[in-house]
Amino acid sequence: QIRTDTLFNSKQVISILVLSKTFSNKFHIELSYNNPDLMTTSAFGENNNAVAALNGSYFDMDSIAGVCYLEVNDSVINRTRTPKLKWAKPDSVINGAVIITKENNILVQQVKPEQFYETSKEEKVVLVSGPLLLLNTQKTSLPDIKFVTNRHPRTFLCTTENDILFVAVDGRRSKAEGMNLKEAQNFLLAIGCVAAINLDGGGSTTLWIKGEGVINNPSDLTGERPVSNAFLIVK
Repeated sequence: QIRTDTLFNSKQVISILVLSKTFSNKFHIELSYNNPDLMTTSAFGENNNAVAALNGSYFDMDSIAGVCYLEVNDSVINRTRTPKLKWAKPDSVINGAVIITKENNILVQQVKPEQFYETSKEEKVVLVSGPLLLLNTQKTSLPDIKFVTNRHPRTFLCTTENDILFVAVDGRRSKAEGMNLKEAQNFLLAIGCVAAINLDGGGSTTLWIKGEGVINNPSDLTGERPVSNAFLIVK
C-alpha cells in the first residue's frame, strides 16, 4: 500500500496487489457474477474461496443489472447499455475489455463489437469497461468530461511484462483525494504497466485479500458497496 502526500501534489492512498505471471500454474484469475443480484466484492471472494478479489465493471444501481457487456463460457450475461439510458456510460468511456482466454491468460484490449465476442470461441470471459488507459505502454486518448478530469476513487486492472496488477485508489476523503484519469495514466506508466483499464470506481472501488479483508477504504458512508461482478484470484 502506498501512502503519500506528494504524488500529483495531493494526498493519496493506493492499494496494489501483484500477481506474478510465473505463478500461473498455481493461481489464475476468474470473473464472478451474481446476476441479477448484487454482492460485495469481499462476498464474491469469500464465496468462491478466492485469494483476492477486485470489483469489476459498471452496473445499474436501480435495477442492479450490469450495464457493460459480459460473456462467460460463451454465454452472454449482460449487454452494453445504450448511452442514453440511466447509469449507462458514453461510448468514449466504454472502449476497453478485459479478456480471460481459455488458457487463463489476461488481456486488456480495445473493445470489439459484441457480435465478434459472441461468435469467437477463444475467450472464457469478456468484460467490457473503460476507459482504456494504456495500450502497449502508450497513453490512450481520453474524453474531456468530468468523469475523466475530476478526482475520484478508482479501480484499475493492468498488465506489466511479468505481472498482473489489481489497483484500488482511495478517494473522497481528507487523507485520500483520488485520481483523475490523466493522473492515473501517469501513475500506471510509472509502475510499469503495459496495458491498463479503468473499472467501476467511486464507492464501488474495493480490493479484498483473504485473511486480511478489505485493504482499501471504500468511500461510501455505509462501507463496502455491493457490486455486479468481481475479478478473483483463485488457486
